[in-house]
Amino acid sequence: MPSRLLPWRTIGIAAAAALASCAVGPNFHQPNPPDASGYLHPSSDIAPVRPEARDVQNISPGAELAGEWWQLFHSAQLDEVVRAAIAASPTLVAANATLAGAREEVTVARGALLPGVNATAGAQRAGAGAIREPGTGATANLYSIGLSTSYNLDIFGGTRRAVEQQQALADFQRIELAAAYLTLTGNLVDEVLIIASTRLQIATTEELIASDRKNLALTQRAFDVGTVPRSDVLTADTQLAADLTQLPSLHKQLDQAYDALAVLAGRAPSEWQVRPFDIEQFTPPRDIPLSLPARLVRQRPDVLAAEMQLHAASAAIGVAIAQELPNISLSASITREALRAADLFHQFDTLWAVGGSLTQPLFKGGALRAQVRAARDTFRAEAATYQAVVLEALGQVADDLWALQYDAQTLTVDRHSMDVAFESLKLQQQSYSVGTTTVLNLIAAERTYAQARLSYVNSRVQQLTDSASLLTALGGGWWNDKIEVSAQ
Repeated sequence: MPSRLLPWRTIGIAAAAALASCAVGPNFHQPNPPDASGYLHPSSDIAPVRPEARDVQNISPGAELAGEWWQLFHSAQLDEVVRAAIAASPTLVAANATLAGAREEVTVARGALLPGVNATAGAQRAGAGAIREPGTGATANLYSIGLSTSYNLDIFGGTRRAVEQQQALADFQRIELAAAYLTLTGNLVDEVLIIASTRLQIATTEELIASDRKNLALTQRAFDVGTVPRSDVLTADTQLAADLTQLPSLHKQLDQAYDALAVLAGRAPSEWQVRPFDIEQFTPPRDIPLSLPARLVRQRPDVLAAEMQLHAASAAIGVAIAQELPNISLSASITREALRAADLFHQFDTLWAVGGSLTQPLFKGGALRAQVRAARDTFRAEAATYQAVVLEALGQVADDLWALQYDAQTLTVDRHSMDVAFESLKLQQQSYSVGTTTVLNLIAAERTYAQARLSYVNSRVQQLTDSASLLTALGGGWWNDKIEVSAQ
């Protein structure tokens, strides 16, 4: 009995020794966060416009961003659409499945750290053949069952580096899922804002066209009685044609936005309809949480993905180095043999064997050294890529912060222009009611007010869009929301 336990004890001791040894190749260390404490460079220019307090959004450095970041726009309809899209998005389903597959690959890689055990069974018919003595030879059946095991000692850690590499790749797929989630929610908000903005542009353009038609009719009537030249009629007709040409492109933009929203929600455009969105149902976030640069690099999916690829490249160096070093494997087997199958459990012979082997690569045409050099080159490339992604992330957040700062100024200017145009329209209406101005002047005032109102609303839409851009640039709080699903 003690002799039968010897192979398993030997392999167990060897496995423990291998796992306790150091692994070749560099140990990965998470890159240091950027030293910058903020995003914006100090501007020496004086703000061209002092924005009103109601147009300025408060930036809260260091505040935590919620996972459902779109709720900062206070639109129940938007929240309903985004939730439905998340639940049905094929992109998220694919990303979840890819993540599940990557995690299975980690399990596959870890299997090499443990001994492999196989059950064996065999049956053969054999005879002495040409070497048997005349009259003494015979044929016989031989049956056998047994167990065999083998184990590669991971003395230099190549297998552990391979597991580390697969784990980094699985982490990369987890971050890719986060990126898909962030992209999906950001695109949904953008398309909804496009729908709301385009509907308003269509309504305003139709108001302008109505004014153009009245202006053309009045100008034509004045021309018929000889009070205005033909050129005035042509000018009025040209203005009407210019406004009319805008409608087809606006309607195309609206329909395409509805189609894009349906596709993002995992539906065919012909099979999914949503209630129209109005720009008045959205409120710009008054307080925007702003992650500091050191935190940003720990939560933005693109930065984290670059870090995971850097980690995988680091582990690949150890895998390549281990290919140059000796490979030691142990094996053991225990077998029962009998001349009849039934005797395998009664009258049998027991055979056991324990062995080991060592393989040392001697010459492969320089391929092994080239693999190590290639792995190191890949690591340096990934390190540079990581730095580039970090800089791009910092730049994007900075651009969005500047955009919100100037959006507030633009809103203040456009509101003032709209208020002035409205006051002018009221004066024209009062003058027209007492007969001191012409209908043409009244129509012109109506048109000016409609254009000013459209410019103001477009500025509001731009502030909403830039707010969404900043929130997604900060990572969208994906780490606070459940985006992984259980494998079916």
